[in-house]
Amino acid sequence: MISGRTTLIAHIGYPTETFKSPMIYNPWFEQKDIDAVVVPMGVKAEDYAQSFESICRFTNLRGALITMPHKVTTVALVDEVTPAVRIAGACNAVLKRDDGTLLGDQFDGAGFVRGVLRKGRQLKGARVLLSGAGGVGSAIAASLAAAGVSELALYDTRAESAESLGRRLLEHYPALVVSTGSNDPDGFDVVVNATPVGMKEDDPLPFDVARIAPSCFVGEVVMKSEYTPLLRAALDKGCDVQVGTDMLFEMIPAYLEFFGFGTATAEELRRSAAIAY
Repeated sequence: MISGRTTLIAHIGYPTETFKSPMIYNPWFEQKDIDAVVVPMGVKAEDYAQSFESICRFTNLRGALITMPHKVTTVALVDEVTPAVRIAGACNAVLKRDDGTLLGDQFDGAGFVRGVLRKGRQLKGARVLLSGAGGVGSAIAASLAAAGVSELALYDTRAESAESLGRRLLEHYPALVVSTGSNDPDGFDVVVNATPVGMKEDDPLPFDVARIAPSCFVGEVVMKSEYTPLLRAALDKGCDVQVGTDMLFEMIPAYLEFFGFGTATAEELRRSAAIAY
């Protein structure tokens, strides 16, 4: 039950139809008798800077979850950012502190990597191909580098985005082998789609699945459906996969701690969630 005392967490992005977080957080809050609610707020890119400032003035706002297409833009709109944000160049969580200042953090990459490791896949020394160098892709790249991958091939339809991410990675991980410009998955241990491709059923596949080896691990960030066309094609080849919501469940405990709501395990969150596709 929402009351006049309810604490708000804004979930800001566009479009909102694909948002899954409210169906995870809100059942958890209800189960734990926490008077808080995650509220989807659809904001287009051209309206975001003004809307974000206004939303953050709400007196009962604890903070915000930030999703596409605003993660990169948010970095310049907060007062302070964590090292994870500086490396990724993107922000997906904002805490409104007691003095009104805004702290930005980033959990996408940590959630993705934790999910892969929990499935028993070795990342240390792995060769990884990542498509998408925007907010979520940059965060995943930073966490993959921190996990000890030996090579990271970056691809983006905007070549300059992949090249810029590569330079940022090498500043922090000079021993990492970084390449850009190709999305050919042949020879890679892990392949990751960190683009919106797959949100529509008629989207082209982000990779040539014929060139993905059955031993390859294929990860996805799209949450429109549980098994996107890419993941279905990868499963048909015998690949192990990670669905988009796995990353979400793995990062939410970190979010809960960030917002001061305690913590949870991914398993506990799954049991209470009301995810729908």
